[in-house]
Amino acid sequence: MTTTPTLDVQPTPLALLLLGRESDPRSERGVDCPGDLPAPSDPDLVERARAAKARLGDRVFILGHHYQRDEVIEFADVTGDSFKLARDAAARPEAEYIVFCGVHFMAESADILTSERQQVILPDLAAGCSMADMATAEQVAECWDVLTEAGVADVTVPVSYMNSSADIKAFTGRHGGTICTSSNAERALEWAFDKGEKVLFLPDQHLGRNTAVRDMGMSLEDCVLYNPHKPNGGLTVEELRAAKMILWRGHCSVHGRFSLDSVEDVRARIPGVNVLVHPECRHEVVSAADYVGSTEHIIKMLDAAPAGSAWALGTELNLVRRLAKAHPDKQVVFLDKTVCFCSTMNRIDLPHLVWTLESLADGKLVNRIQVDAETEHFAKLALEQMLALP
Repeated sequence: MTTTPTLDVQPTPLALLLLGRESDPRSERGVDCPGDLPAPSDPDLVERARAAKARLGDRVFILGHHYQRDEVIEFADVTGDSFKLARDAAARPEAEYIVFCGVHFMAESADILTSERQQVILPDLAAGCSMADMATAEQVAECWDVLTEAGVADVTVPVSYMNSSADIKAFTGRHGGTICTSSNAERALEWAFDKGEKVLFLPDQHLGRNTAVRDMGMSLEDCVLYNPHKPNGGLTVEELRAAKMILWRGHCSVHGRFSLDSVEDVRARIPGVNVLVHPECRHEVVSAADYVGSTEHIIKMLDAAPAGSAWALGTELNLVRRLAKAHPDKQVVFLDKTVCFCSTMNRIDLPHLVWTLESLADGKLVNRIQVDAETEHFAKLALEQMLALP
């Protein structure tokens, strides 16, 4: 039986951010894009993008994150999650320009992993990440001082999520830690606990907690939450010494909004529905779901699901809509009833992409993302440690 995809979502005031014309108050990247953008109503935008990309030829390689708008994904040479895209860029040394249709930390990772002759471009510099911005270099350095004073820094291994700034990746490399993705977080934690007694997990508390408790059998009591806005992180020396997982108080503004009520509501509406969520969701949501997995895992599960099955997905709405369209033989719905795009990811739209490609084709380098040499060195150490995980 073929079912017509219906996502049953209602707009909220947050939807005003989705056109990419407003700044996200939770992002530190609230800067304007220089130059004159084409009007979104320009009927020639698609043709202009095609023409500019053709003029650039093999000199340009366009990366499109899974959460991007369809109008942008149409021009991507490859799609994927942040780390896959950064590695894809590094595998194309002939491309002079890497146009990363994602957010700031992703473009930084691509710059770290690509060669010196390649230039990474972010079509809108305001495309930040509220989660990544929840951990600054100064805050994390202060946290390490707190751990040192508590006498636990020398037995603590930092593990930082890919969704972090280059500065935080560099901190991780300086202190002998590793980076992880949502796919290999368990392997990263196993490696870290072989090396030390505790883990400082940055910056997403939910991925750290879910991996430790759900996947590795720890208890919630083994985890403490470090709040950078409170003295000593809001923790006592005794709490730090007793903890196994020191979780940074950060979260994804998209995945963090799903609730237990969302799960119970969709089960009541759609009998037999399969609830599949991202591990960045809250612990109670992950515990109530049928399946949990990274963005790539979610895509693979939908591809393999039998016709006629029903799925409620707890992840970014652009991806859910794309999966619903790709699987008309399945019922694919959004786990929440309100709009839940990644607002900063959605800042990159067709006008920004056209402006970027036309500028590059005219010989103007715009919006280059460049990580300084020292930060790149230590961040690469942490990334290479991830690649070496067993």
